[in-house]
Amino acid sequence: MRILSWNVNGLRAAERNGFLKRLEEINADIVCLQEVKTYPEQLSDQLRNPLNYYPLFNPAKKKGYAGVAIYSKLKPLKIEDKIGLGKFDGEGRSLKVKFSNFILLNVYMPHGGRKKENMGYKLTAYSHLLASLRHHGEVVVAGDFNIAHHEIDLARPNQNHKNTMFTTKERSKIDDLVNLGFEDSFRLFNQKPGYYSWFPYGFDARERNLGWRIDYAFVSKDLRSKMKTSSILKDVTGSDHCPVLLEIEF
Repeated sequence: MRILSWNVNGLRAAERNGFLKRLEEINADIVCLQEVKTYPEQLSDQLRNPLNYYPLFNPAKKKGYAGVAIYSKLKPLKIEDKIGLGKFDGEGRSLKVKFSNFILLNVYMPHGGRKKENMGYKLTAYSHLLASLRHHGEVVVAGDFNIAHHEIDLARPNQNHKNTMFTTKERSKIDDLVNLGFEDSFRLFNQKPGYYSWFPYGFDARERNLGWRIDYAFVSKDLRSKMKTSSILKDVTGSDHCPVLLEIEF
């Protein structure tokens, strides 16, 4: 099974940049999208009801902001779009789907703010997320986490220790997720530096590989033996984020 996760930075903009063609080329069984920035009724027919996929949407109440979606070739058995935190839930930041053989959680975690003005909200959202994952079976948690976990996960760690997305408090939340029994699927296959999923606009950051790895697919430990690959599709353009692709053999 191929699971793709991608912060598209606006689904309608992504469509104009060739999203549907890329979707066809990658041919994932499940597609998790973050920051769709749209309501389903604003989408083209091809995006609202993509061929061979069940479409699931959780848009933000605020127009043109946040929101997540899932396209799945597998029939969903149960769908949840809340973690129990009012602001987070109103921003359409999660979709939890139960399938016949595993659970998938698609998340778009808050940024925290350049001046850390929303850091309290971000850390609280993580606490709620972690609480929802304490009792789990076979689970995949994929999405934009807005945190680089280790120094290897960003190009310039020394300059960013006090900056949003790399503070000690934020990184400890990923530690907590790992301590719950989840593993960073990408690092199961690749322990090398220089692999990033998000590149700031400007400064030729993508061409110079000055990025951050903030998009993850975590798998519960009982799925580790079923993992086949996990990779970052750096050559896929159309967003400031790169898609993450994992393959699991159920």
